[in-house]
Amino acid sequence: NFFDAHTRLPELARRLETHEGLVVACYCAAWCDTCNAYRPGFEALAGRLPQHLFVWVDIEECEALLDEIDVENFPTILVQSPQGNLFFGPLLPHLEHLERLLQGLDASCPADHPGPGPLKDLID
Repeated sequence: NFFDAHTRLPELARRLETHEGLVVACYCAAWCDTCNAYRPGFEALAGRLPQHLFVWVDIEECEALLDEIDVENFPTILVQSPQGNLFFGPLLPHLEHLERLLQGLDASCPADHPGPGPLKDLID
């Protein structure tokens, strides 16, 4: 359940239409060495947590998925449920931090965080 939004956008759009669990998006940039080092672990976490949908978003290639929000720190993580945003902000590039965050969240958590709108609605 890992999608690179830049290379698999049509497939991601189809999957978002039917996904009922959490969507975990990592906003990054191709030039960011921290992001490039973080990505393999992010993909591996997607394999360990198949109930969630993991999305890698290059902010320069997939600007629409930012929904006019500025991302200044990498990695910036978005966690959405069908009800809205559960988390949006920079996270230290240690996978155990993300894993701990996800363990504390589920689709029934209050969705009151600012950030981009539903990713499925932002895909053109």
